[in-house]
Amino acid sequence: MMQNRKIWFKGEIIPASEARVSVLSPTAQFGLNVFEGIRCYAEAGEGAGGQLFAFRLREHFRRLLESCKLIGITPPYTPAELLKYLKETIRANDYRTDTSVRMTIFVDGEGSWSSEGPADMFIAPLLKPRAKLTSVPSVNACVSTWERISDNCFPPRIKTGANYINSRYAQLEAKRDGYNLPLFLGRNGKVTEGGGACLFMVRHGVLITPTLTSSVLESITRATILRLAREMELETAEREVDRTELYLAEELFLCGSAAEITPVVSVDRLPIGSGEPGPVTISLLRRYLDAASNQLPQYREWLTPIYSPAECKKHVESPLE
Repeated sequence: MMQNRKIWFKGEIIPASEARVSVLSPTAQFGLNVFEGIRCYAEAGEGAGGQLFAFRLREHFRRLLESCKLIGITPPYTPAELLKYLKETIRANDYRTDTSVRMTIFVDGEGSWSSEGPADMFIAPLLKPRAKLTSVPSVNACVSTWERISDNCFPPRIKTGANYINSRYAQLEAKRDGYNLPLFLGRNGKVTEGGGACLFMVRHGVLITPTLTSSVLESITRATILRLAREMELETAEREVDRTELYLAEELFLCGSAAEITPVVSVDRLPIGSGEPGPVTISLLRRYLDAASNQLPQYREWLTPIYSPAECKKHVESPLE
């Protein structure tokens, strides 16, 4: 399947192996691009008919265009075109199970870090199953010695490839020291986020996450979890978080489109709570996956169907075609 994968690249749907950019392009030399990782979930439950739902697509498109503005790239496509091309790419692969889509706007041609164009885009889907509630993966984390980037340096609200080198430094350090993932502190010594994922903790029964001005990405998953938690009548707080609070938390988890909700069971080799994924974490993950796979009607506004009713009907009637 991977060898035959088709992607949308500069106006065409082509085999992924045929996509090319110049080694002298600003995206290749300097990471001059902005991107979104978009999850699409297969409809679950009784009556599911081969439909795939893109999760919170409007918010992803908004953030992609905001990133373009802040980094100085003129968006080459409108939101309506982004939607059209994303659907076309998934349909071209006939993906009907959980899928992750990378949508990247990049500066092509031959230029420097100061180039503003030419800008174009690729859309690359990849089959990626959701977390299993029966065997939720958990991680052991450490507080990194590397400092999180900040708004006056490399603004973390811009989802650009170059920003993720900050996470790379911390990830390599964590692996060398025997951990799965790093957690960052900011310039002020307060907790920010993990490497490529936002962070929540449960302390004294309150679900807490650092503020949006704490050198974190303006995470769509973070916003989703806050709404789900409040509607589950969980007490929530957005505030600064001290390093030592991580060690005293009853539960801790990372979240993001790729991470979904990933429990952290120890920090700096100190166990978090019982050392196992906690009940709040698991209940939020269950709610999140139900919302994303069209099991909760009140969150249907977050879902964008990829296939038409006629395409779903044909798939159900002739699944091998």
